[in-house]
Amino acid sequence: MSFPELSKIRNFCIIAHIDHGKSTLADRFLVHTQSVEMRTFHDQLLDDMDLEMERGITIRSHPVKMYFHSKDGNTYDFNLIDTPGHVDFSYEVSRSLAACEGAILLIDASQGVQAQTIANLNLALEQNLTIIPVINKIDLPSADVPMCLEQLEELLTIPKEEALLVSARADLGIDELMEAVVERIPPPKTTGDRLQALVYDSLFDDYRGVVTYVRIVNGQVRPKNPIKLMATDITTDVKEVGYFTPRMKAVEELGPGDVGYIITTLKSPKDIKVGDTVTSGAPGMGAAEALPGFKQSVPMVFSGIYPIEADQYEQLKFNISKLQLNDPAFIAIPENSIALGAGFRCGFLGLLHMDIVQERLRRDYDMDLILTYPSVEYHVYLKDGTMKKVDNPLYMPDASVIEHTEEPMIKSQIISPVKFMGAIMNLVMDKRGVVLKTDNVDANHVMITARMPLHEIVLDFYDKLKTITRGYGSMDYTPDGYEPGPMVKLEILVNGEAVDAFASICHADRAVERARTICKRLREAIPPQQFKVALQGAIGGRIIAREDVRQYRKDVLAKCYGGDITRKRKLLEKQKEGKKRMKVYGSVNIPQEAFIAVLRNDEENK
Repeated sequence: MSFPELSKIRNFCIIAHIDHGKSTLADRFLVHTQSVEMRTFHDQLLDDMDLEMERGITIRSHPVKMYFHSKDGNTYDFNLIDTPGHVDFSYEVSRSLAACEGAILLIDASQGVQAQTIANLNLALEQNLTIIPVINKIDLPSADVPMCLEQLEELLTIPKEEALLVSARADLGIDELMEAVVERIPPPKTTGDRLQALVYDSLFDDYRGVVTYVRIVNGQVRPKNPIKLMATDITTDVKEVGYFTPRMKAVEELGPGDVGYIITTLKSPKDIKVGDTVTSGAPGMGAAEALPGFKQSVPMVFSGIYPIEADQYEQLKFNISKLQLNDPAFIAIPENSIALGAGFRCGFLGLLHMDIVQERLRRDYDMDLILTYPSVEYHVYLKDGTMKKVDNPLYMPDASVIEHTEEPMIKSQIISPVKFMGAIMNLVMDKRGVVLKTDNVDANHVMITARMPLHEIVLDFYDKLKTITRGYGSMDYTPDGYEPGPMVKLEILVNGEAVDAFASICHADRAVERARTICKRLREAIPPQQFKVALQGAIGGRIIAREDVRQYRKDVLAKCYGGDITRKRKLLEKQKEGKKRMKVYGSVNIPQEAFIAVLRNDEENK
């Protein structure tokens, strides 16, 4: 097989804020290069997950190889990667950028530069990629191209003369954009003949094992060749190599500059690590050093995941390992709960990331799950001078040995129309945040920089921001150290016994409200018992909230047909004494629905 000249290869991706038209632009590229037959074409063709099509968002990066016939008479190999836009999936973006030389920066003409536009651009500049700025949706009645060009220069410091005007939906300006990809994005470079390939993604196929997504930097790889994974020091044989067109298509070999996939004899998901380097497994033919790889992602939100049926634990363990293969930002460590049994303590990049992971486990692997209340990682300083990292309320030390507690902080950039600035500031202060500064983006938009506790924003901040700005506000955030705060461990007692699944770490000022909310939900979810059951919220030994599950009574008067009232009172008093004994010695079986009501739908029940 003869490889295309490196000068005829262009590796690039599309980056933008969520819902600015990345997937639609990718569709236009597929149509213009005739990479897909029109009879099989549908909108958002690269978004192959049900969740992506339902929610209208890209969750995973999607590579595709196309052949573009340029007006200069040459045919170019386009390797395009469609990337997510939401802040929770920024790790997907950073991995995709490592496989490219250039990026198309997409800006919605009706919304302008948004928070994730800036964040994704910074990720691309860190990789030294060539940027092609594109103003999309210019055909909309609400499009404001001059505003976008002004923001391009003011916020992104990109000359407005470099911007291209397109409409992916109306198919305007697409040919000019593809010519710009040829002219502006540099071809890949090779530095040697020994195989070096970067693993930038992977997935698990039930029938073929691990499918590894690679970008070939140097050398070639063919079926039946031995290869070595440098990070895990595993040697295996190649069964198949190929491209995505957009479906998997086997070829004879992959060469320098190619973006494709490798299928080996490996069957275990844990054998492949994203960011690893693939080299030759033949003696004396391997590369001397590994490629740089990626900066490891750091989980921001933690939650427990448990199977509803205890015998599904092993199945959940295997399914989580498969999911981690194509989502390395998802961290899972086994743990045990008295109330919920064996499960996993999981780390996520954000609340949407957590929601998508648990939904994928339910749909793709048919798992019935319970998730515990989301938490973040606190630094707890003890009186003996040691510091303990706590992301699970069960491991929170007793208050008597704690010197002080620090909670993680974030610095956020919020871009919104000016008229919503006051409402946003109130929301920030309500979430215990501080507005650091405000900058005018243009005459109608403002960027608010604020510092807030991470715990406050992972729950419902983004939803409330969208509500008060009528959908026009956007936010991006970065970690910003730790700050001391009066954090307490809130426990929920059912009939005097603490239920660890309902425990949480929260700010002292919010503990009473949180405790009352949980107790009210439990009162509705737990069915009436033979005796009155107390539901209490407690901090240490102090009760701060209480609700009662009502008791139901057997009709002991049914056999009393008449006679003096004292006969009825005697029966009722006898029943009352029995209830007292049950209250002392009886135990409460909390139905699974109660856990689901409090934990799974925490935000929906507000």
